[in-house]
Formats: sequence, structure tokens, C-alpha cells
Amino acid sequence: MKRRSCIARVFDAAILRVFQAVAVGALLLGALWLPGATSRAAEPEPKRVMLLHSFGPNFKPWSEYATSIRAELEQRSPWPLDITEQSLIAARFADDNPEEPFAEYLRTLFLKHPLDLIISIGAPAAAFVQRHRNETFGATPMILTAVEQRRVRFTSLTENDTVVAVKHDLSAVIEGILRVLPDTKTVMVVNGTSPLEKFWLEEMRKDFQPLQGRVALTWTSTLPFADILKQAAAPPPHSAIFWELMIMDAAGVVHQGDKALAQLHAVANAPIFSFDDAFFGGELVGGPMHAVSDTGLRTTEVAIRILGGEKPSEINTPPIGFAAPKYNWREMQRWGISESRLPPGSLIFFRDPLVWEKYRFQILIIVVVLLLQAVLISLLVYEHWRRQRAEAESLQRIDDLARMNRFATAGELSASIAHEIRQPLASISLSAAAGLNWLKHAAPDLGQVQTSLQTVVDESHRADEVIKSVRAMFRSATTTRAEVNLNELVRQVVALTERAIDSNNIALKMGLSDDQYTVVLADPIQLQQVILNLILNAIEALGSYGGPARNLRIETGADGPDAVFLTVEDSGPGFDKKVADHLFNSFVTTKPNGMGMGLSICKSIVQHHEGRLTATSVKPHGAMLRVVLPSAHRAAAPA
Repeated sequence: MKRRSCIARVFDAAILRVFQAVAVGALLLGALWLPGATSRAAEPEPKRVMLLHSFGPNFKPWSEYATSIRAELEQRSPWPLDITEQSLIAARFADDNPEEPFAEYLRTLFLKHPLDLIISIGAPAAAFVQRHRNETFGATPMILTAVEQRRVRFTSLTENDTVVAVKHDLSAVIEGILRVLPDTKTVMVVNGTSPLEKFWLEEMRKDFQPLQGRVALTWTSTLPFADILKQAAAPPPHSAIFWELMIMDAAGVVHQGDKALAQLHAVANAPIFSFDDAFFGGELVGGPMHAVSDTGLRTTEVAIRILGGEKPSEINTPPIGFAAPKYNWREMQRWGISESRLPPGSLIFFRDPLVWEKYRFQILIIVVVLLLQAVLISLLVYEHWRRQRAEAESLQRIDDLARMNRFATAGELSASIAHEIRQPLASISLSAAAGLNWLKHAAPDLGQVQTSLQTVVDESHRADEVIKSVRAMFRSATTTRAEVNLNELVRQVVALTERAIDSNNIALKMGLSDDQYTVVLADPIQLQQVILNLILNAIEALGSYGGPARNLRIETGADGPDAVFLTVEDSGPGFDKKVADHLFNSFVTTKPNGMGMGLSICKSIVQHHEGRLTATSVKPHGAMLRVVLPSAHRAAAPA
């Protein structure tokens, strides 16, 4: 029995779960089929708000206040909003237009969908909602905003009313004009003839009483706007213009404030000031003024508190005074107003940007480009300096190697050098002995003595020239280039090597061109070293060669219009092609005991002179080395 009761309980529980699942499914299905119903249940009813304009939705300055309030409400409201805007257009006209039809229209409009809040904008709208509260709006909460405190009937406020008023300090506007333009003698007050403007005309006359004697005030309320423009175009010297309002002029023409102000600015020959930043743009100099944003934010804060359930009469908002003075930099420049005369805390707008602010991106690009160019130029200068230093070091190494090579060849030339010196010394000795013998005679032949002494002098000069030539060849000197004749260098080297040529039974043939075609710009010592090395190499090659003919041929001449050539050709054993490919490399030689530096040094010297050195085999045997150098007259050739 107990067992059956347990089974029954389990079964009952299972049945219950099935019914629960079915119920949940039904609810979900209902939700799917009725999305609108669920969303409407979740979505709260919107708060209905009416903005009531005094003069129209696009009528400055009040349109700016409405725009600010609406934007702040839509941004800050935690509830959805249904905002509508209506306009009390009758407030533009001077005659008493009946308000009852418009009040009846509003009453009918919101009969089925009552408003949660009414926000009146401007003094005419505030007066309208106060006059028609009971029969039209009932207990609907109201905010009277963008209205000067003197235009509010505070005694008629109900517990459902509150005020976000502003406070005009009109005398402060004129004081601000006199502060920034102390030479001002006359202020033209631009004001119309609508009921609102008439009210403020009287208020300004009272507020400006303390200014009597300091500045002359002229009033335009009795003039059509066209006449106002004429006066503004030709004002008295040291004048300023105070823009109060222009709703309707003396001719009964209705004007939109911003458009009328633009017309005034186009012709005015005096700076224009105002106290409402709804007009602050390109026309006004500036001054102390109301900030639209301050009033819009304060009104929005009060509206949210009321929509949230607070009693309007319990919300007290102090009147909003002028914000920090603001000025138009461009108009300041136009009328010569110094920034030093502005009140403390003033804000300056429309300042022309500095060159840096205006062209920041372009300047940055230029700076980057200049920096890159500077870096590139620095690198190029450094690279040029490094190459010059490397060239100087290379040249110094070539000079050092050439000098070492010259000393290495000194042994080879020692016999020729000794012979060249021995000859003049022997001649000197013989001539001196002959002269002494002539002097020993009883009757010396002075003519013969003189001849002997002249021979001594000539031969000593010859020996000195030989020594100078040898010293020049082996001294270490700074590389200098000058115009030298290749033929003359060949002759000097041949004179030094003549004995070596004769001792090796070499037949020397020289084919030197006309001297005018063989002038080069070169370092004579280095070029002499090249010629010496080439000739000594040829002599050594012929000296070790056992052939019947030992010929050495040296030729010079012009190689085209811009170059000079020198060839040293021998009939020796020559060299094979494998050696020819590396003949001018360092430590490559065909000599059994050679170091392989001579031709390498020669090529370095020739390349340093912007020339070229080549070697070719001569058939049936022999070798020819050819030097080509730029002509010294190449620069003078026509381009």
C-alpha cells in the first residue's frame, strides 16, 4: 500500500509538470502572437508638452530659446515625450486682436489628450496663458520662461505655475558701450512699436535716466525701418547703435529680428551692440548679454521636476541675469576696440585663427619635409666628407706605395744613376787636372784654363741636375697636378734607364708625337713613377728572355680629341690569358722574385688621374701596356 501511494505521488507530480509546461508554452505563444499588446503594456505613456511661442516658431530671439529647451528636454527626459509647438501670432500687432478663438482652439485641441506641461516663451505668451488659465488650461502645470521679470504678473500665479524669468540690466549695456568705446557721444536705440516694444521703450527711458549728461540717446520707435537704416548709414561722429528689438516699425511693417539686424549691419556706419546672444553672430560687437543656453537649461531642469510630480509653486527660480560679456573679434577689429578695454571675464569669439591654427596641418607637413631634407642634406654632406676623406687617404696610400715602389726600384737603377753621375764627375776631374797643367807652364794659356774651368762648371751643373732628378723621383711630396708634357717625362725616365737598356742589349725605339698633343694635367712625380715601372718591367722581361730580338718600343700621341696615350711594348715572353685577367691585382706577378705591387700601384695612379691602364699580348710574342689620360686641353674644348 505504501508502495502504491509512492507511485501515485510520482505520477501526480509528473502530470503537474506537464500542465505547467503547457501553461508556459501557451503564455509564450500568446506573447508571440500579441507583440503589440506586450510592447504597449511595457511602454509608458509619453509626457505631453506644449511650447507656446509669442511671435512664431522662427521669430528671434524667442525661437532660439524654444530650440534650446526642446533639445535639452529630449536629451534629459527619462520619459518619452510628445512635444507640440503653437504660436500666439496676434502678439505681433498693435491693435487688440481677439484671443478667444485661439484659446478655444487650444482647448479643443487638447480636450481628449490633456497636456502634462505648458511652457510659454516670451512675455506675450506668458500673459496669454495667465489670462486663459481657468477656462482653457485648468490645472495643467505651466512654466513661464524667456520672459523678463517685469513682464510677469506674479500676483496672478497659481499653485500650478512657476516662472523662469530673466533680468534686464539695460543701463549696464550702455555702460558696456562707454567702457569699450569711451569716445562715444551718441547712442541710437533701435526699437519698434509693437505692444512689447512700447513697454520696453518706457522702461529704457527710466533705466537710462542716470546716463543723462554722459551720452546722448536717440530713439527710432517713431520711424519706419527704412528711415532707421538711413540714420544708421550717416550717424553723428562717435556714435554707437543699441539693438533692442524690431518686431514692428512705425509704418506697421512686421520684421523678423535677425533679418532686420542683417539689413542694419549692412549699412550701419557705427558699431552695433545688444543684450541677447540669440542675435550674436556676425553683426554685433557684443557686450553683457543673456545666454540662451542658461535659460534653456534652467527651464528644462524645472520641467523635468514638474513632470516628475513636483508642485510648480514649490519650485522657485531666481531671475537669470546677464552671462559673461561676449564680443565679436572681427567687429572689434573693424571699430578699433582694444582687448584691454573689455570687462574682466569677457569671451572673444570669431577670432581669426593664427597662421599656426589655420595651417597647422600644412605647416607640420612642411616642417617634416624640411626636417627630412635637412637630414638628407646632412647625410649627403657627411657622405661627401667621408668620400673626400677616403679619397685623401687612398691618395696618401697611393703616394706612400708609389714612394716605396720607387725605393724598391732604386737598386735596379743604381748602376744607371751611378753612371749618370760618374760621367760629369770624371769630366770635372779631367778638366780640373788639365787646367792645373796649363797653369804650371811658364806662360800659361789662360784661354785653355778658362775652357777647362767652364767645363768644370758645366759638368757640375749636369751632375746637380741628375741628383735633383733622382731626389725628386724618390722624395715623399704632396700630390700636386700641373700641365706636364708626357714626352718630356718619357725622355727623363729613358735617360735614367739607358744603362739598363744597353746592358741588356735592348733595341730602343721611340715614336713620340708632337709635344702639343701630349700635354696632360697630372702629378709629374707619380706619372714618372708609372712610366718608370712600365719601362723597368719591359727591361726585366726582355732581360730574362732568350730570343734573338730584344725590342722595346715607346710611343705617345693623341687618343682622339680629348685624350693622350702612352704605350710601352716589348718583344719578350708576354703573359698568358689567365695572368692577364689579374695582372693589375695586388700581389700578382709574372716575375720569379716579384711582389706584384708595381702594376697595381700604376693602375691606382692612372685611375686617380681619371685615366685607364690596359695590358695586351702581342703576337707572336711580347706584351704591350697602354696608358690613356685626359688631355690638359679637354676643358677648353667646345661643349
